Amino acid sequence: MKKRGKRYQAVEKLIDREKEYDISQAVELVKKAASAKFDETVNVSFHLRVDPKQSDQQVRGVINLPHGTGKTVRIVAFVKGDNADKAKQAGADFVGDKDLMDKIGKGWLDFDVVVATPDMMKEISKLGKVLGPRGLMPNPKSGTVASDIAGAIKEIKAGKVEYRLDKGANLHIVVGKASFSQEQLSDNIQTTVREIIQAKPVSCKGQYLKNLTISSAMGPSVRLNAQSIK
Repeated sequence: MKKRGKRYQAVEKLIDREKEYDISQAVELVKKAASAKFDETVNVSFHLRVDPKQSDQQVRGVINLPHGTGKTVRIVAFVKGDNADKAKQAGADFVGDKDLMDKIGKGWLDFDVVVATPDMMKEISKLGKVLGPRGLMPNPKSGTVASDIAGAIKEIKAGKVEYRLDKGANLHIVVGKASFSQEQLSDNIQTTVREIIQAKPVSCKGQYLKNLTISSAMGPSVRLNAQSIK
């Protein structure tokens, strides 16, 4: 078992694994536990009482975080003509069409998000086996297929994040960095929790949230009381 640092161990002793903390206490503990030499990412993790195998119980969408994620998002934009200039001006890191597709098809994956205009989707579908398993395939539901390509890129750069249920009925969503202020992290977390609660499938009856935790990349998880969300 990996030996943890003294700071991690000290904070871990303060955490009651059975207790659900309110938002302010939870964020404070997570910030204290972030002891790595780099600025740790902070995540919110949900375990939901839904069946991912059922099409009517999928939980998927996008969240606009009020303070962004603190992460530099590298965007690939598949566009043609005038949209290429619009994409570049909006902040896309890589812009192209077939040349860029060929590069990805050969194994290049040094990016975080793929956006495209609708007219490009027929060609992009050929990359389904490469982009699909990694959750990178553009999709209208997530706003990554859009006629207003500049608007889509600006929203992503500003802090829009996509979420999607995994096979174990879990969601793991980046909500900021450990260096964020208490208020910034609390705002982002509350926005995220409210979004996921509102995304509850109509066919899901009874308890929806089975477990809700927040943690930094290298820190212990802290259970969060959803009732403390404003």
